[in-house]
Amino acid sequence: MEAKELLKKIRKIEIKTRGLSQNIFAGEYHSAFKGRGMIFSEVREYQPGDDIRDIDWNVTARQNKPYVKVYEEERELTVMLLVDVSGSRNFGACGEIKKERMAEIAATLAFSSIQNNDKVGVIFFSDKIEKFIPPKKGKKHILLIIREIIGFEPESTGTNIDVALQFMTNAIKKRCSAFLISDFIDEHDYFKSMSIANRKHDLASIQVYDKRDAEMPNVGLVRIRDIETGHDRWIDTSSASVRKAYAKSWYDRQQKLVSTTTRSGVDLASVTTDEDYVKALLGLFRRRGAR
Repeated sequence: MEAKELLKKIRKIEIKTRGLSQNIFAGEYHSAFKGRGMIFSEVREYQPGDDIRDIDWNVTARQNKPYVKVYEEERELTVMLLVDVSGSRNFGACGEIKKERMAEIAATLAFSSIQNNDKVGVIFFSDKIEKFIPPKKGKKHILLIIREIIGFEPESTGTNIDVALQFMTNAIKKRCSAFLISDFIDEHDYFKSMSIANRKHDLASIQVYDKRDAEMPNVGLVRIRDIETGHDRWIDTSSASVRKAYAKSWYDRQQKLVSTTTRSGVDLASVTTDEDYVKALLGLFRRRGAR
């Protein structure tokens, strides 16, 4: 991608996603991703109903009456974006290509994080870790992230979500809020790594897919290429059995995704490339905020 075209895309995404994060997502984000840590604030006299485990025995002994420790939420968060950069993200038949939609969602989350004074980092993955951007604050850092999301070219084309989740679990020591953004076209099993990642951190999954991922149109004999493997083959799309098998493959993959996220306790939002992702993200935020 030429530098001029890249800058134009960065500016377009910045304008759109900054507005969304400021005007729509700000409150929802804050309530959904409250700081999970608690830090000591002060002591005060014991009141009926206080948890006796919070009694500060040193102060109580000095004052000859019970005092309890008061804690407040540690607001600052670390937010990690796990972005799928495998070959299948370049597919798009019904709307934007998946890569563009993923970039907008990731940028919106990044700007929402910055609005709340959170640190943001990114893990780009295919079937390996392609790039790791450690979490930092600031507009300059966010624009770097957006530039990488739009212009990054991976070395590999495959997908392995398990690798990405294991890397985050090992690389990020402090508890963080993480968003896994992918089309989830992955034959590997990632249940164990997702469960472990969500126990250590606070993980949510965002699926971006094209409607043609789920349903094959009847357009006769066509040659198709697997974007991730590069293999070509001819398919007779006029065959009802072929279209049925294609739809079943999608259904089975979706069942695997839903089952894995549900058993792992991970919230899931799904959005197609031809629909507005705002509603899906708001739904995700509100489900989390209600917990």
